Amino acid sequence: MKQIKIQYLNDQIERLRYIDGKSDWIDLHSAEDITMKAGQFRLIPLGVAMQLPEGYEAHVVPRSSTFKNFGIIQTNHCGIIDETYCGPDDWWFMPAYALKDTVIHFNDRICQFRIYEHQPKVLFKEQPLLGENRGGLGSTGIQ
Repeated sequence: MKQIKIQYLNDQIERLRYIDGKSDWIDLHSAEDITMKAGQFRLIPLGVAMQLPEGYEAHVVPRSSTFKNFGIIQTNHCGIIDETYCGPDDWWFMPAYALKDTVIHFNDRICQFRIYEHQPKVLFKEQPLLGENRGGLGSTGIQ
């Protein structure tokens, strides 16, 4: 089992845990009360900093209910945090854009993450033809 060193911004931040035993994703919480107007961008502090194991990265994405509950989208759609982002100022944030006026409360669950191993090194070998033509984008139809 890999070990992750973690710092919490304060003692009131919800401690990280797997999502109620139903998933291997881990919820992240807002570290403060946030009020956003439609059209506003904000880095929402998540109240954690971590030192991931060497060779690993975290993929941070919205929860499935984030847009429904708060009307925000994550502007980079999937945030990638690697093991080098672990210094004293390397706190985690969710870059959010509000599509409606919204309020997010301290410790509301707004995004989630999981840990992945880095992609292995690959070599790109140029070829004049790759294989049989499948028919291009959208070739499988709609039904």
